[in-house]
Amino acid sequence: MEQSKVLDRMRRLCSRREYCESDIRKKLASEEGIDAEAVIASLKADRYLSNARYAEAFARDKSSLDGWGAVKIRYALAAKGVSKEDIDAALEAIDRGAAASRLEKLVSARYRSLSEDPQCRLKLLRYALGRGYAYEEVESAVRKAMGGGD
Repeated sequence: MEQSKVLDRMRRLCSRREYCESDIRKKLASEEGIDAEAVIASLKADRYLSNARYAEAFARDKSSLDGWGAVKIRYALAAKGVSKEDIDAALEAIDRGAAASRLEKLVSARYRSLSEDPQCRLKLLRYALGRGYAYEEVESAVRKAMGGGD
């Protein structure tokens, strides 16, 4: 496929949703005779592609829709090759109050199913830490869910 057709296809993809550079590189890897770096440079110049925009959209969606914490979001973005500065800016855009209340809801719901378990506290901690929240936030939410207050 020739370069201009591939570029048009990538523009259509990028106009529908946000992509990061590594996602586009993976899509272009299967194309024979295509200069991936030139395509990416063109997409960036035309503002179809931005790692910063991608990081912000990813962090917002994973936090609000999937209930991920900042730690898990940071690792996922770093695995995609997004720069530390873009990750930090994206995490700053997350509503901390909403994330804390979401964590409390997650832990409370999990506590109801584990309340009879002798290892309830340990399982709650592990569950919330696996969702990507910091230990201090998790500890507070677990104490609150178990009736220990704050």
